[in-house]
Amino acid sequence: MFETLSDKLESAFKKLRGHGRLDEKNIDEGLKEVRLALLEADVHYRVVKRFIEDIRSRAVGQEVMASLTPGQQVVKIVNEELTALMGSRHEELDLSGSPPPAVMLVGLQGSGKTTTAGKLAVWLRKRGRRPYLVPADVYRPAAIDQLKTIAEQVGVPVFPSTTGQDPVRICMEAKAAAFKNGCDTLVLDTAGRLHIDQDLMAELGRIKDALRPSDILLVADAMTGQDAVNIARSFDEQLSIGGVILSKMDGDARGGAALSIKSITGKPIKFVGVGEKLSALEPFHPDRMASSILGMGDVLSLIEKAQEVVDQKQAALLERKLRKSQFTLEDFRDQLSQVRKMGSLSDILKMIPGMGKIKHLKNLEIDDREFVKTEAIINSMTPKERRQHGIINGSRRRRIAAGSGTRVQDVNSLLKNYAQMLKMLKKINQGGSRRGMLPF
Repeated sequence: MFETLSDKLESAFKKLRGHGRLDEKNIDEGLKEVRLALLEADVHYRVVKRFIEDIRSRAVGQEVMASLTPGQQVVKIVNEELTALMGSRHEELDLSGSPPPAVMLVGLQGSGKTTTAGKLAVWLRKRGRRPYLVPADVYRPAAIDQLKTIAEQVGVPVFPSTTGQDPVRICMEAKAAAFKNGCDTLVLDTAGRLHIDQDLMAELGRIKDALRPSDILLVADAMTGQDAVNIARSFDEQLSIGGVILSKMDGDARGGAALSIKSITGKPIKFVGVGEKLSALEPFHPDRMASSILGMGDVLSLIEKAQEVVDQKQAALLERKLRKSQFTLEDFRDQLSQVRKMGSLSDILKMIPGMGKIKHLKNLEIDDREFVKTEAIINSMTPKERRQHGIINGSRRRRIAAGSGTRVQDVNSLLKNYAQMLKMLKKINQGGSRRGMLPF
């Protein structure tokens, strides 16, 4: 979502790095472009004004003027100020309330609140919690059924609410039911409206007073830009929210909400929704987001994604196979499957430092369906063919193509690429053995 902003900031920094020595004039010229880039990204004008003033006061000081690489020093300052703007550090979900603690999700209709409740339940379960979903929206048609369906999909228990019940009573009875079901965290999906009104706030206030949730999170649509900031401020004034979940961060939003909410409301962004899958909820890290915006990648998030999907025993077995050049098509398929679990290949590449600045990769559209095609081809082979690709002759290739719904050319291309990869692995192993170690 920050691609346009990243491009414009990179353009501004390129001009600054072009100067052997920086003075107030060329710093002001560069910061003018930064200001325009932020305003076009729908960042609140007061946030932009303060942000530019803070950078300028540091950039014209000794910190930059005495530096051997003043342009790079300005980029470093912008990175630090961007991080501070979004909250400096990740704020954890508060689960310190009386057991079982309740996390109350609030927000307007259409913000993705019900789906986010399911995503949060998945996130909690990955961290060893036993969540209990509570449908407390008795007004929106099918809201209760939607959350029950999501609960069934992710295998999480859900309170059997009905539209005729009082929302406060639902939440209180759900707390008692959570004990009986052996659950340790309530996730409340409360009612929303198309706009903020007193009836909505009064009901949410009653739920808050009765249940005393450990955390109240506003679910706001990142694509609404400055409206998301205004909504966050209104909900905070009425309910004193603990933080924000920005949904639809993978959409076409320009990023203004993410860069403005903390500064305007004082409330941190705790999570971001990064896709439609129920596993697509990530903790918000200001430092990582700042690095990503400035094209520096996000290695820590990449490592965390890998740790979630990589089986350590399989990884150790694969390493031994690689050392002995015994990497089969079955191994290749399994590795593709693990990469796919990490998300879109385009998104993974953006996390690698420097990748976003490589011209021919910047606008490269990677079709993840090619992975599906490759897996289908390998799955159409017999176990023996996967382990001994050399036996795959013309008739076998035609059978594999027919079985996978692909062309013979696709099978040929896969086998050719695989053979080249084996040659490369062999060279690496030979080079490593001469030095007494492998270079990976």
